[in-house]
Amino acid sequence: MRAGLGRPARGCAMDWKRSLRGRLAARRAPKKSEQELKDEEMELFTKYYMEWKGGRKSANTSYTNIPRFYYRLPAEDEVLLQKLREESRAVFLQRKSRELLDNEELQNLWFLLDKHQTSPMIGEEAMINYENFLKVGEKAGPKCKQFFTAKIFAKLLHNDPYGRISIMQFFNYVMRKVWLHQTRIGLSLYDVAGQGYLRESDLENYILELIPTLPQLDGLEKSFYSFYVCTAVRKFFFFLDPLRTGKIKIQDILACSFLDDLLELRDEELSKESQETNWFSAPSALRVYGQYLNLDKDHNGMLSKEELSRYGTGTLTNIFLDRVFQECLTYDGEMDYKTYLDFVLALENRKEPAALQYIFKLLDIENKGYLNVFSLNYFFRAIQEQMKIHGQEPVSFQDVKDEIFDMVKPKDPYKISLQDLINSSQGDTVTSILIDLNGFWTYENREVLVASDNDNAADVDDT
Repeated sequence: MRAGLGRPARGCAMDWKRSLRGRLAARRAPKKSEQELKDEEMELFTKYYMEWKGGRKSANTSYTNIPRFYYRLPAEDEVLLQKLREESRAVFLQRKSRELLDNEELQNLWFLLDKHQTSPMIGEEAMINYENFLKVGEKAGPKCKQFFTAKIFAKLLHNDPYGRISIMQFFNYVMRKVWLHQTRIGLSLYDVAGQGYLRESDLENYILELIPTLPQLDGLEKSFYSFYVCTAVRKFFFFLDPLRTGKIKIQDILACSFLDDLLELRDEELSKESQETNWFSAPSALRVYGQYLNLDKDHNGMLSKEELSRYGTGTLTNIFLDRVFQECLTYDGEMDYKTYLDFVLALENRKEPAALQYIFKLLDIENKGYLNVFSLNYFFRAIQEQMKIHGQEPVSFQDVKDEIFDMVKPKDPYKISLQDLINSSQGDTVTSILIDLNGFWTYENREVLVASDNDNAADVDDT
């Protein structure tokens, strides 16, 4: 037999048969769907990735112990979850409220402080030393424990030669803390979103339900309630929401003095002078709304530029009023009551940063973030024109410009930023010079007015 012509090896024949059977079986097998192929691919990827990752394990596995810190807020259609969240918040706030000192516990605290006062008496003020202070803390109960610390004692320690603190000052401190916590809980009940801030509608509801508890507002007619609430809420949002986000942090409300002014109306014997200076009082709210009605000559509930020009002394320049209607929210070129309130708050509080921010935006005609010589001249030209109309000799712009830069002392000698205006403490004077003839006249004749006031004071003394 010739070499190479023998029968094929048995192993080769078996491989050929196996391959043929595999191909025939593959043809008969049903094709996998696209989803099955994707699932298989993901399964293989996961398998190989975990095998690869297994050889690269970190020695630090503390990340597995990190607690969950983000909880998604329930969507509007998840009614059950929303109700559960509201109920849990209400229970939490009730628990916090029970942790506060009630009137009886506060009276007991005062009794203990008075019983443990430390001699000698200096004047009429009762004092207590640190040793007795700690004794009162032990007897006052667990709710008072947080107030009897060395830190609080040191905070209230002033110049007493015996190292004591005033009992009255300490008690007022406790009362203030309790009031703050009570108020925070009260405000939180209106925080519908549960995120630590109040929207405009939330604060409106809070103040509306607060009105019956304020004796100084007893005389308000119910038909005026909506206007009163709008007037009160606007002050909070004008000063505490400078970015106009439509919401205010509850912490910011507690930190400012507005809530104190509002709750001052609980005092039935509040003086007339205090009522006149309190934005939230009935006379103040009626004054602002009455001015709005008097300006609204066509009685359509809105103010046109011509109607607004009679505001105050009627000496605001037309150029400034043009800018008001260009930048502020209007409806068919007319201003509503809410926009008018922002305008009044800005002009009546020109020393405040929020008010200066409002006016600065109107003065910054080129929207550059600063006032230059062109901007100042643009507005002062209207003052010069008004002076001519009233038969006065116009003042040179160069002189006024130099005085303004001398008052403000900006970082850049050619530009005045909002922060420069605020830092100078002369923002109210500068803005008055540029937008109001009466304000400019007052500034220009300040020395004469001061002399006149002194003369009047001397006449009073002589009598």
